[in-house]
Amino acid sequence: MEDLEYTAAMYDDVAEEKRMALGYVVEAFAEAQLDGLDADCMAQAAIFAAFQELVATYGEDAAAVFAETLPDRIRSGGFSTCARH
Repeated sequence: MEDLEYTAAMYDDVAEEKRMALGYVVEAFAEAQLDGLDADCMAQAAIFAAFQELVATYGEDAAAVFAETLPDRIRSGGFSTCARH
């Protein structure tokens, strides 16, 4: 039972780090827009930077496998912030 609690706590910590990281990215987008940069330009730069980091951390094959999951996640609303029809 202790291992399960430890694993749950680790998952909570990782989830919190991801929420914090997303907050930083959202703030960077807001700052860039205040400076006159287009949101689409920022989005493409953020995706590029993210994949650079994934490749550096996990390698090209693992990053490619991750990228292969994106179409289904996008189509199923995994990145949508508004209600779906």
